Amino acid sequence: MPLTLPDRLPAIELLKHENIFVIDNTRAVTQDIRPLRIAVLNLMPIKITTETDLVRLLSNTPLQIELSFMKLKSHTSKNTPVEHMKAFYTDFELMRNQKYDGMIITGAPVEHLRFEDVTYWSELQEIFDWTRTHVTSTLFICWAAQAGLYHFYNVPKYQLDKKMFGIFEHRPIQPTHPLFRGFDSSFFAPHSRHTEVRKEDIEKVPSLTLLSESEDAGVHIVSARGGREFFITGHSEYAPNTLDQEYKRDLSKGLPIEMPRNYYKNNDPEQGVDVKWRAHANLLFSNWLNYYVYQETPFNPEDIK
Repeated sequence: MPLTLPDRLPAIELLKHENIFVIDNTRAVTQDIRPLRIAVLNLMPIKITTETDLVRLLSNTPLQIELSFMKLKSHTSKNTPVEHMKAFYTDFELMRNQKYDGMIITGAPVEHLRFEDVTYWSELQEIFDWTRTHVTSTLFICWAAQAGLYHFYNVPKYQLDKKMFGIFEHRPIQPTHPLFRGFDSSFFAPHSRHTEVRKEDIEKVPSLTLLSESEDAGVHIVSARGGREFFITGHSEYAPNTLDQEYKRDLSKGLPIEMPRNYYKNNDPEQGVDVKWRAHANLLFSNWLNYYVYQETPFNPEDIK
């Protein structure tokens, strides 16, 4: 089944070249089926890239999905054209009375700041609280995962000595958990972050469940409220070339950056990327949509509470 997207969203044409099945709203309204309503709060600076990454994964499901992009009123994106934001994004204030089957909140490049020092922290806290009464299941990714764990459960974040950067092996702690259906005994996921949350702090909170971890990258997926909240510290949604672009960008700026670990073939950038996380990324998002959104959400979205 296709993913329903706003008319003319750039990701549509980009993903058609990858044989991804997407349709626009004009065609979707002719189909007599209720799509899942998924909201995305995209906090990443280059919005179109993140949109495309998420659409690629959300489209790999037999479920029809209606995607809505949310933006903050207290923050203006500097790296995405104003015309794009006006065409495809809606202020939270205009969405607050709507209810959604699922939501994704992305990372943001503000790790160096205390949460309280982030300019849009108050509005983000309001959105976090709103998800608990207006969304069936929410995915918090990377910085948003750290922010959500801090806001809801007072789990602190810690500065790393150097950037956690590369592709890391993970193991499910609960391999029979529905989120890991079809997973191998180990799987890979990208990480790109300067801060971390720690296992010992997660284990102090009885309402949190650590689902997967990495010997090198630490805490990976944490769940709460029976799957109504998932906190994911990595970036399974990343495209193959994302870490390469980050690495070359930082090198060109003269920033201290090491080569992404376990990423290039034979650790040689000239040989290209060894892509080994996409299968599990697709399973992760498909399982979330099936078991924690589609199977749990009421048929009438207004009944979500």
